[in-house]
Amino acid sequence: MSSSPRTDWLPLEVPLIQGGMTWVSRHELAAAVSEAGGLGTLGAGGMDPEELRDEIRSVRAKTERPFAVNVPLVLVRPDQDQEVLGELLKVVRDEAVPVVVTGGGSPARYTPLLKEAGHRVMHVVPSVRLALKAEVCGVDAVVAEGWEAGGHIAANGLSSLTLIPQVVDAVSLPVVAAGGIADGRGVAAALALGACAVQLGTRFIATLECNAHPAFKHAVLAADAEGAAVYCRDYHASRALRSPLVERLIAMEAEGRSLEEILNLRGRHRARQGCIEGNLREGILPAGSGVGLVSQIVSVAELMRELTEGCDQALREAVYRRSSRPWRKAA
Repeated sequence: MSSSPRTDWLPLEVPLIQGGMTWVSRHELAAAVSEAGGLGTLGAGGMDPEELRDEIRSVRAKTERPFAVNVPLVLVRPDQDQEVLGELLKVVRDEAVPVVVTGGGSPARYTPLLKEAGHRVMHVVPSVRLALKAEVCGVDAVVAEGWEAGGHIAANGLSSLTLIPQVVDAVSLPVVAAGGIADGRGVAAALALGACAVQLGTRFIATLECNAHPAFKHAVLAADAEGAAVYCRDYHASRALRSPLVERLIAMEAEGRSLEEILNLRGRHRARQGCIEGNLREGILPAGSGVGLVSQIVSVAELMRELTEGCDQALREAVYRRSSRPWRKAA
């Protein structure tokens, strides 16, 4: 598996990008992914500005290769105010981060400022309409994220299988595929759909370098094909492992309880409880629908080899099946 010509703007050895997951994408993980030839990403959503500065410098101490910072355009921590977004982006500019990934809001305000400062900008989109808007805003690439993704999702979004090729056809930008991809077969499928690179999140949780609580990592391993569920569909729909808390939220929605009641239970600290404190009962553990494909905790270097070799094998097998079992017999 090699980089696509459409990723020339981003010098990667392999077209694999680690998603910038809030709380569980610190410097150890990001640096290891970049050092292995992909694009590692810091998840800035749960950080304050000085934490982010320290994390950026820690990545640079471990690798000289390109890396990214994901800055959600919505607030994540309960103790943050709107000013922190500008402060985080100021740190990104001050530290000359090569790539900035934005999402969760409009890129119109911040993309020109980031481009003027010399950053490459990728914006996460759940639809063709928003991909076109991001292109107009001047981003360098879009991440087409299907409904199967973990964390915040578009409640009525398209699946990755249908979203990715439609975004590829609609924009002239490089398109990164994301959403429910957790093994080499998924990577091969995304590249076949026209993506120039593939972003994975959940699969990187189960790595030695990820700072997620061990209980979270083992919960990912224990989850089956139905182990992740969508909750709060009417307000910031999200997908996470089926913890007792998530099951209660889903039940409240089914009962027709008020949005106020649901949001009071959901709170704004639950993801940290799950991801960092390992509270499997009262915490939220964001994960994508591909979680059932994750079966072991490995090093990032081993995972990157597994993904690239799995992709190459899947492509070879697809060609073999097509050539050895033609759909139509010759006349």
